[in-house]
Formats: sequence, structure tokens, C-alpha cells
Amino acid sequence: MAGSKKYSISLPEELAESVRAQVGPGGFSAYVAEALEQRVAMDKLREIVDDFQTDNDELSRDEVEAARSLLRHDHRASGGAAA
Repeated sequence: MAGSKKYSISLPEELAESVRAQVGPGGFSAYVAEALEQRVAMDKLREIVDDFQTDNDELSRDEVEAARSLLRHDHRASGGAAA
């Protein structure tokens, strides 16, 4: 992503402290940014699936699993963790 901007957000204290304990103080922002990137990607995927199912038959289990496999591969190739 290009550039960064500082934001102030409120988080449940227990959740924030759990993350900080896991990643340390220097990794907190990167951890939150990665979580948000994953959420945005899942929201976009949900929109694509909803649009597809509006115009087509429902996806089969095999089609869903094939899409998951592709997403895992693409996510790993871009340097992220497995979905």
C-alpha cells in the first residue's frame, strides 16, 4: 500500500493487549493493517459471490473450495498468511 496516515481508533482493551503481547509494540500497526486488508478482501469477495448468485445458480461446494484454494495461493504469493 502506498503511504501511511495515522488514525485514532478505539479497541476493546483485552483484544488490543492480546495483539500487543503477540506482536510487540512495533508490530501492532502492521498487524491491524493486515487484518483490515483481509476484511476488505473478504467483503469484496462476498459482494462478488452475491452478485454472481443473483444472476446464476448457487455455487457448488466444489466451486467454493476451488475459489478458496485460489485465494490461499494468491494470498501466499503476495506475502500474506494462509486464509
